[in-house]
Amino acid sequence: MNIGSRIAKLREDRGWTQEQTSALLGISRAALSHYEKNRREPDTDTLSKFADLFHVSVDYLVGRTNAPHVTLDEPIRDFVDHLELADEELLEKYDLTIDGRKLSADEARRFIAFVRAERMMKS
Repeated sequence: MNIGSRIAKLREDRGWTQEQTSALLGISRAALSHYEKNRREPDTDTLSKFADLFHVSVDYLVGRTNAPHVTLDEPIRDFVDHLELADEELLEKYDLTIDGRKLSADEARRFIAFVRAERMMKS
Protein backbone atom coordinates (compact mmCIF):
# COMPACT_ATOMS: atom_id res chain seq x y z
CA MET A 1 0.00 0.00 0.00
CA ASN A 2 1.40 3.45 -0.92
CA ILE A 3 1.29 6.73 1.02
CA GLY A 4 -1.80 8.04 -0.73
CA SER A 5 -3.76 4.83 -0.17
CA ARG A 6 -2.86 4.79 3.51
CA ILE A 7 -3.86 8.43 3.96
CA ALA A 8 -7.16 7.89 2.16
CA LYS A 9 -7.93 4.75 4.16
CA LEU A 10 -7.13 6.42 7.49
CA ARG A 11 -9.39 9.35 6.57
CA GLU A 12 -12.22 7.12 5.35
CA ASP A 13 -11.97 4.87 8.43
CA ARG A 14 -12.79 7.94 10.50
CA GLY A 15 -15.67 8.96 8.24
CA TRP A 16 -14.03 12.30 7.49
CA THR A 17 -14.42 14.20 4.23
CA GLN A 18 -11.45 15.63 2.40
CA GLU A 19 -12.68 19.09 3.39
CA GLN A 20 -12.74 18.19 7.10
CA THR A 21 -9.35 16.50 6.98
CA SER A 22 -7.64 19.25 5.00
CA ALA A 23 -8.99 21.86 7.44
CA LEU A 24 -7.59 19.88 10.40
CA LEU A 25 -4.21 19.68 8.66
CA GLY A 26 -4.14 23.29 7.48
CA ILE A 27 -3.74 22.33 3.83
CA SER A 28 -6.02 22.75 0.82
CA ARG A 29 -8.51 20.07 -0.18
CA ALA A 30 -6.80 19.95 -3.58
CA ALA A 31 -3.44 19.20 -1.94
CA LEU A 32 -5.00 16.39 0.09
CA SER A 33 -6.58 14.98 -3.06
CA HIS A 34 -3.19 15.02 -4.81
CA TYR A 35 -1.62 13.18 -1.87
CA GLU A 36 -4.37 10.56 -1.77
CA LYS A 37 -4.10 9.95 -5.53
CA ASN A 38 -0.29 9.81 -5.36
CA ARG A 39 0.11 12.74 -7.73
CA ARG A 40 2.27 14.43 -5.07
CA GLU A 41 4.09 13.24 -1.97
CA PRO A 42 3.78 15.21 1.25
CA ASP A 43 6.91 16.90 2.60
CA THR A 44 8.24 15.84 5.99
CA ASP A 45 6.31 18.50 7.91
CA THR A 46 3.05 17.45 6.28
CA LEU A 47 3.83 13.78 6.85
CA SER A 48 4.28 14.56 10.53
CA LYS A 49 0.93 16.37 10.57
CA PHE A 50 -0.76 13.31 9.02
CA ALA A 51 0.92 11.02 11.55
CA ASP A 52 -0.15 13.21 14.47
CA LEU A 53 -3.70 13.61 13.19
CA PHE A 54 -4.23 9.88 12.61
CA HIS A 55 -2.12 8.76 15.60
CA VAL A 56 0.14 6.60 13.45
CA SER A 57 3.87 6.61 12.78
CA VAL A 58 5.49 8.23 9.76
CA ASP A 59 7.04 4.81 9.10
CA TYR A 60 3.52 3.43 8.70
CA LEU A 61 2.50 6.21 6.31
CA VAL A 62 5.51 5.66 4.05
CA GLY A 63 5.13 1.87 4.08
CA ARG A 64 8.15 0.95 6.19
CA THR A 65 5.92 -0.94 8.59
CA ASN A 66 2.41 -2.32 8.58
CA ALA A 67 2.02 -1.62 12.30
CA PRO A 68 0.29 1.78 12.33
CA HIS A 69 0.50 2.47 16.04
CA VAL A 70 4.19 1.94 16.66
CA THR A 71 5.16 5.44 17.77
CA LEU A 72 7.52 6.81 20.36
CA ASP A 73 5.97 7.96 23.61
CA GLU A 74 6.52 11.64 24.45
CA PRO A 75 9.17 11.00 27.14
CA ILE A 76 11.12 8.71 24.81
CA ARG A 77 10.85 11.17 21.90
CA ASP A 78 12.07 13.98 24.18
CA PHE A 79 15.00 11.80 25.31
CA VAL A 80 15.98 10.99 21.73
CA ASP A 81 15.59 14.60 20.60
CA HIS A 82 17.93 15.83 23.34
CA LEU A 83 20.51 13.06 23.46
CA GLU A 84 23.87 14.29 24.75
CA LEU A 85 26.54 11.85 23.63
CA ALA A 86 29.17 13.29 25.97
CA ASP A 87 27.18 12.24 29.04
CA GLU A 88 29.35 9.59 30.75
CA GLU A 89 26.28 7.84 32.20
CA LEU A 90 24.81 7.53 28.71
CA LEU A 91 28.04 6.04 27.37
CA GLU A 92 27.99 3.42 30.12
CA LYS A 93 24.29 2.59 29.90
CA TYR A 94 23.80 2.37 26.10
CA ASP A 95 25.66 0.67 23.32
CA LEU A 96 26.69 3.09 20.60
CA THR A 97 27.42 1.34 17.33
CA ILE A 98 28.94 2.09 13.94
CA ASP A 99 28.51 -0.39 11.10
CA GLY A 100 26.88 -2.80 13.54
CA ARG A 101 29.91 -2.91 15.85
CA LYS A 102 29.78 -1.54 19.37
CA LEU A 103 32.06 1.39 20.14
CA SER A 104 34.27 0.95 23.15
CA ALA A 105 34.07 3.70 25.76
CA ASP A 106 37.45 4.96 24.53
CA GLU A 107 36.29 5.00 20.89
CA ALA A 108 33.14 6.92 21.88
CA ARG A 109 35.22 9.51 23.74
CA ARG A 110 37.60 9.89 20.76
CA PHE A 111 34.62 10.30 18.43
CA ILE A 112 33.22 13.06 20.66
CA ALA A 113 36.65 14.72 20.83
CA PHE A 114 36.93 14.59 17.03
CA VAL A 115 33.56 16.29 16.56
CA ARG A 116 34.45 18.97 19.11
CA ALA A 117 37.81 19.64 17.40
CA GLU A 118 36.18 19.85 13.99
CA ARG A 119 33.60 22.33 15.31
CA MET A 120 36.34 24.48 16.84
CA MET A 121 38.18 24.59 13.50
CA LYS A 122 35.00 25.79 11.75
CA SER A 123 34.38 28.57 14.28
